[in-house]
Amino acid sequence: MASKESEAVRRHWVAARAAMEAGETSDQELADHRWAELTTEPDNVDYLRVPGRPALWIAPHNAAQDRVLFCLHGGGFVGGSRYSHRKLYAHLARAVGARALLFDYPLAPAHVYPAQLDDAVDTYHWLLDQGIAAEHILFTGDSAGGGMSITTQLRARTDGLPLPAGAMPFSPWVDFEATGASYETNRDRDEFFHRDLVRGLAFMFLGRDNSPRDPYVNPLYGDLTGLGPMYIQTGGDEVLLDDARQLAEAAEKAGVAATLDVFPEMQHTFQMAAGRAPEADDAIQRMARWARPVLRLR
Repeated sequence: MASKESEAVRRHWVAARAAMEAGETSDQELADHRWAELTTEPDNVDYLRVPGRPALWIAPHNAAQDRVLFCLHGGGFVGGSRYSHRKLYAHLARAVGARALLFDYPLAPAHVYPAQLDDAVDTYHWLLDQGIAAEHILFTGDSAGGGMSITTQLRARTDGLPLPAGAMPFSPWVDFEATGASYETNRDRDEFFHRDLVRGLAFMFLGRDNSPRDPYVNPLYGDLTGLGPMYIQTGGDEVLLDDARQLAEAAEKAGVAATLDVFPEMQHTFQMAAGRAPEADDAIQRMARWARPVLRLR
């Protein structure tokens, strides 16, 4: 049974749907605050601005300086920022024992694909130029950022950049046509997302000239061969459940080691309740236990 504390995530999505239906979704600062208040402030973590970039270094005390989580925030490509998600990724970085880089990419509808992917690849290139070895970098991301944790690798490889050690997408959004059966089976359980909403977000992201089957948009159409291992988490009650399942299946078919972890009764990106809900804290610890050996951390 879901904990009482995890109900904060459910209430968040109920409120988000009400705000959307009331036309109150244009205030990005307010939306970021609503995201951020789900997560408690972790102890013993510093946040450092990156000169010349809309990014934060998340630096847990006593973390390894040469191991980095490359963090791609969610928000349907229309919202989210380093401020809305900094505490979530701070909990994760502290649990792993590594630094994290969290950055803002351009948002739709003002900026359509491939602006977001271009920025993610450029930021990864910049990180490599700081002297961090690719095998010491682990990609992670939630929702839209979860999908980009895979597509950024595909584009980076095409651009001649080395691949990171692996990826930890959670509640990943990869199917921009919203074809999964979970859109029906979880229709009455998911408090916010539904097929028409997801397709509307996809249209804002893609614009009129880009295909939802572009392999740099939907990695299910890409060549995943040679990518590092994946650990994928998803909520059992979210309509994007099949996105996670399909990603794990596609990875395995390509010979990529993929672990899928489904958390019963949990909503989309329930990990945002880190420090508040036991399910979120458990999820963070599971990611950390998986990540440390991949990054060769003790």
